[in-house]
Order: sequence, then structure tokens, then C-alpha cells
Amino acid sequence: MKSANPEIIIYTDGACRGNPGPGGWAAVLIWNDKEKAISGGNAHTTNNRMEMQAVIEALKSLKRPCTVKLHSDSALIINAFEKNWIPNWIKRGWRKADKKAVENADLWKEMLEAMKPHNVIWIKVKGHSGNPLNERVDKLAVKESKKF
Repeated sequence: MKSANPEIIIYTDGACRGNPGPGGWAAVLIWNDKEKAISGGNAHTTNNRMEMQAVIEALKSLKRPCTVKLHSDSALIINAFEKNWIPNWIKRGWRKADKKAVENADLWKEMLEAMKPHNVIWIKVKGHSGNPLNERVDKLAVKESKKF
């Protein structure tokens, strides 16, 4: 049976020269053997913010609801969803178990909003391990970070 929503494969990555420092993000979206790469950056940011921005921009670029197989080498992002950290952060008013504020809550909220129309399946990719699409988004993100 064919899914009502198209299935999109997305690879994302972020890079930062210094942490904080100039950073870049990138994503490759694949649908029906067609690929689209998107990227951007920020003059003063952190690696985690760029990892998150890549996911947000990729999801926001989709024109209709999709089933998304989202590949990331960010343990933070994958764990936040796979280990259900986010519902607990929300219950505690965007605070972690240690009562400290969740870092980058603005981007977590933006990511949750960008996810709403989609069914997102999170897939952890080992970084710098020869996965061609992960290596590609890494190179694109690093290139963006060098623009600043």
C-alpha cells in the first residue's frame, strides 16, 4: 500500500569554527531520486545551533506533509527525540532535570513547529565514517562557515 504522504530522505549537518564562532548548516533532501541541497550560516553561533538550524530549514523547505527519514550525526538532536527529553523539558518549563534552562530553547520550539505537518523518523548517522551523504552535508556546512 502506498503512503498518502511522499517519503523524503534528509541528511543534515552543522559546523562551527570555534564554539562559538562562525558556523554553517546544510541539508540534502532526496525524493524520487531527485536531490536538492540547501545551506546557510551565521557569523557568530555554536555547533549545536547549526545542527538544529539544518533540521529546521530542511523541514521548512518541504511544500506539503511528508514522511521524513531524517539522518543526523547530532547525538543531542537524535536523543532529544528518541529518548523523549522534549516532553519533559516542556513539562518543566523548558528546564532540564537538573533545573538548568534548556540551551537553544528557541530553536527547539522552532523545530517542533517545523515538524508538525510531517511524520519524522529520526536516524542516527555516525559522523565522519564514510557515509557519502553525511560527508557531503558536512563539507557544505564547513564551506558555509568559511564565508564569515
